[in-house]
Amino acid sequence: MTHRPVRVERDALGEREVPAEVYWGIHTLRALENFPLTGRPVHPAWVRALAEVKLAAARANTELGLLDPEVGRAIAAAAAEVAAGALADQFPVDALQGGAGTSFNMNMNEVLANRALELLGEPRGRYDRIHPIEHVNRCQSTNDTVPTALRIAAIRLVRRLTEDLAELQAAFQAKEAAFAGIQKLGRTQLQDALPMTLGQEFGAWAEGIARSRRRLEDAEDRLRVVNLGGTAIGTGVGAAPGFAARALHHLREVTGLPLARAENLVDATQNTDVLAEVSGLLKACAAGLVKIAFDLRLLSSGPRGGLGEIRLPAVQAGSSIMPGKVNPVIPEAVTQVAYQVMAADTAITLAAQAGQLELNPFLPLIGDSLLRSLEALSAAVRIFRVRCVEGIEADPEQCRRHLERSAAPEAALVGEIGYEAALERVRAKLSQG
Repeated sequence: MTHRPVRVERDALGEREVPAEVYWGIHTLRALENFPLTGRPVHPAWVRALAEVKLAAARANTELGLLDPEVGRAIAAAAAEVAAGALADQFPVDALQGGAGTSFNMNMNEVLANRALELLGEPRGRYDRIHPIEHVNRCQSTNDTVPTALRIAAIRLVRRLTEDLAELQAAFQAKEAAFAGIQKLGRTQLQDALPMTLGQEFGAWAEGIARSRRRLEDAEDRLRVVNLGGTAIGTGVGAAPGFAARALHHLREVTGLPLARAENLVDATQNTDVLAEVSGLLKACAAGLVKIAFDLRLLSSGPRGGLGEIRLPAVQAGSSIMPGKVNPVIPEAVTQVAYQVMAADTAITLAAQAGQLELNPFLPLIGDSLLRSLEALSAAVRIFRVRCVEGIEADPEQCRRHLERSAAPEAALVGEIGYEAALERVRAKLSQG
């Protein structure tokens, strides 16, 4: 029987054997045993951002004389590699975990310590040379590094989503211009209402998308405020004088983001309301997308037994038993993503209000739900534009037929001939069938 080589590591609870080939250590091993929950690791955007936080901290600690320059450079080099996507398989800790993200932070500390040791020609696990806590985590706590990294990851994904929303908005505006001359029947409560143009309908959808985009853009001002340097509860205990300012300076350089230090670090460590706010904006965006998706399904219904005023692109066969059937699968898929975002917002809301006193221990749920909602919504917006909206065609004749058969033209005369006279015309027209 072949035995895998191991190394022995120790923590406050005792000694454990860790596979010799991995970069993580005993803290990660215990997390793997304690939290076999979703089978899904921490979001890659969060991993990248935490590595950038560690890179900035290593540079600050080296400048302050708190790390030997050779050690500091090795930790920074390891962090830069992870931030660039290296060693991605060395972050196996489950997305959901107890401890407010301590397991995630220690997973990162251990990977960086062992990679830094390797860069110096030392064996993994030689923590007397580079220690995950004493060196990699110097002047830091899970409670300031992990939330700071989450905000960085969120800003990047929010920016990606707003770019996708801008492109979707432009696609609707292009159809608004293309369909500006097509008269059609407007409907309220699924009943005939007043005349409008098909372009006006698409223009309204474009404006709704624009509103969601602007809200998310505004939220970046609050996301960029971080609590790095606050350590465990926002008091800064354990951080050297000057660390917070230097680390934040380097973090701005590393990320290219206009990050700012929170004025009240205790508040910034306790509360996650900004993350709940962003989640709420995603929910509002998702609700708007569902409304548009439903409208497109209604207007394209048919092709003979429905409204049939527009045609959605045929992207796949719609039935295994009904020949020629084509379903509005893209709006349906977008709707499902939107519902998932709404459900995640409920989880984030519950977790955000459940923090007690100086810390919210449910940050792993908040972060995982928020980042995955951002990523999924971006993907949904992109396929909505590319696979559906850009290829929509109008049926002007069908639009005209519905308008002419309705009482909408007569109803539109209320301002000219009065309500009662218009009512008589409507009754006369409808009585003719």
